[in-house]
Order: sequence, then structure tokens, then C-alpha cells
Amino acid sequence: MNFLNRFSKPFLGLAIISSLFGQVIAAPDTDWPKKPIVAILSFPAGGSTDVFARAVMAPLGEALGQSIVIENKPGAGGMIGLGAAAKAAPDGYIIHFSAMTNQSISQALFKNPPADLTKDFAPVALVGTIPHLIVINPTVPAKNLSELTAFIKSKKGDFNYASQGNGSLSHLESTLFMQRIGATGTHIPYKGSSFALPDLIAGNTLMMFDSVTASLPHIQSGKLRPIAIAAAERSPLMPNVPTLGQDGMKQFDVENFYAIYVPKGTSPVIITKLEREIRKILTNPDFKARLATQGIHPQFANSEQLTAITQSEHDKWAKAVKAANVKID
Repeated sequence: MNFLNRFSKPFLGLAIISSLFGQVIAAPDTDWPKKPIVAILSFPAGGSTDVFARAVMAPLGEALGQSIVIENKPGAGGMIGLGAAAKAAPDGYIIHFSAMTNQSISQALFKNPPADLTKDFAPVALVGTIPHLIVINPTVPAKNLSELTAFIKSKKGDFNYASQGNGSLSHLESTLFMQRIGATGTHIPYKGSSFALPDLIAGNTLMMFDSVTASLPHIQSGKLRPIAIAAAERSPLMPNVPTLGQDGMKQFDVENFYAIYVPKGTSPVIITKLEREIRKILTNPDFKARLATQGIHPQFANSEQLTAITQSEHDKWAKAVKAANVKID
């Protein structure tokens, strides 16, 4: 993908560094891992982060010869899980599967975030992206963006809209959307898609920006109606659903990045081993094809590239949050 070109530059990789200084730093870690590994997630089971993480962690555990246990710690736009992972010992037995875009937004929104991806973690690898889209309860009399806009305005603020939580990408997208169409409503934050979608399906909320991965089964069953994709391109899984840009709302496409980090201070030898095995998994054609059926776009970037991507996302969303004057409810 083109976005990786911005972060590709020559560097002395961790593998080279560890080979140069192997006698100093590699010896204690050559037999890692010797016990199961825990992967901390900042969102609940059943959502896009959870689905993507489990898809990657199963083959990664097999490659490393140890099981990887998923530990879901949802809440506060991803900050609870982020804080827990940052406090873990840097011994290679805790890794953080990050919804990095969400956590970049939360970093800008919360006054006292418990941790910072750019300061408290060592980057391992980018693993891919998942697009978001607007989904509505099918009882809402709208089939496209203009009809949804007109319906929302007719409610004169008397409606609820859901998000994946305060400080999440879903929250910011909703806020920006309401600003663009000149409407207000009541924001109902949840601890992730798996908590928000049942209320949306039940009609307790009107709309939501959600991941394609989490919403897809409900769209296919007719329980939710897709309106538009918040990305630069349509989803191959829903070719008839336009992007927001195609439906008239320009400059509303978002790359929702997912990546793997370890606590700062983790041995470069461990990071190199993780990076190498993750690369193998993400470049496997069968793996990529299987995840594509769930709306997931696997994409590998190494630790050096991820450092640049993480900083870029933090800077971009800090500006977006300030410009939009978004507030935590």
C-alpha cells in the first residue's frame, strides 16, 4: 500500500544490531519463549480488534512454540488496556495488540492518559488496517447519505448515536460527521462494538461508525443497513456501498491502523524474532485471503517503519481533535 512508502528508509535493523552485539544482549534471550505469552487488547471480545488479534496470535503462537493468551481490557477509548500493557515487565511475555489509530485519538482527548505508544513501548510490526463505515438500524428511512442526513436533521437533536467508546475513532468520526452535516444528537459511548451493536440493532441508537469486520455479519443478516464507507475505496465485500467521498462528503477517509508493540526495554532479540515471524504470517497468501473475507487488510511494516507511522498518527489526530474541539462526554 502507498502509505508505507512514506515510512520506508534504510536503517541498521535490529537483526543487524543484535548480530553485532550478540554476545552482550542476545544470550539471555536465545531460549525465549519458555512459557505462554499474553496479548493485551484494549477492546472486548467479538470486535474487530479481537477478531484480528486472534487471527494473528494463533499462527504466531505456533511459530514461537508457545500459546498466546488473549486478555481483553476494554474501556476509555483503549487507554485501560494500553496502561496495563505499559506497566508489564519487558520480558517478552506481554505484548500489546493495538488499535493504534483509536489509541492515538485517545492520547489527544484524555487529560491524563496512563501511557503513550510513542514513549512507553517498543514497536514490533504493523499488521494491517480495517475500514469503518456508517451503519444504521434498518427501520430508519434512509438508503443513502443524503437521506440519512435529511432524517437526522429532521430529528432536531432528538436521537442517540453509538460509538465504540469515549476517545475512540468511532467517537471522533461521529463528532466530525455531525459537525459536517450541521446536526447534534446524544452520543452513547460503549466499551466496543460487541456492546454497541446490540443496542443499535434493537433501535436504541440510530447510527454508528463501526468496523466492517464487526458489522459485516449483521449487515449480511439484514439486522443493520450500511450507508457509506469511511475510507478511500469501497469494500470488496460490499461493492454497492459507496465511500463517503463518492456520496458527497469529501476528505472523510481514514486508515484505521493495527499494530503490535512490547513494553519499552524489551530485548531487541525478542523484538527481532517477533517481527520475523509476524512478517511470515502476514505475507502468507492464504492468510491474507482468509482475513479479506472479514474485511481485514493485512499489511506488514517493520519496527522502524512502525515507529514513524505511530508518531505520524499521534501528530495527525492531535491536530484533528484540536481542530474539531472534540470533548469527552
